Amino acid sequence: MTAEQGGGWDGPKPDRLYVITRGRSGTSGPGVSDLVTLIVSRAEPTPAHQPEHAAILRLCRSPLSVAEISAYLELPASVVTVLLADLLDSGLVEARAAAVPAAELPERALLEAVIHGLQRL
Repeated sequence: MTAEQGGGWDGPKPDRLYVITRGRSGTSGPGVSDLVTLIVSRAEPTPAHQPEHAAILRLCRSPLSVAEISAYLELPASVVTVLLADLLDSGLVEARAAAVPAAELPERALLEAVIHGLQRL
């Protein structure tokens, strides 16, 4: 229901979200806990799949983050997380940690030179 239709909800109706997740609000297993986790399809959707599951499988032919999937489907991240848990449990998608490089610290000698330079000011 949109604001123009007299409601304050700008997304899918809450009862639709309840149906999509089959009343679940969280995952029972390890699941996806991070919005930057990358999801990749391992199978093609079939007519037997729930429409949202099929949409995720089509979208994730190339890696997408959970946040991107949520945005493309216009569904809350919490709902997408439940749907992804279903797909992960059945082996239809794979979750990959986002490649975030470790911070590189400057060498100690450089830090000491900066400190000494600042002290001389």
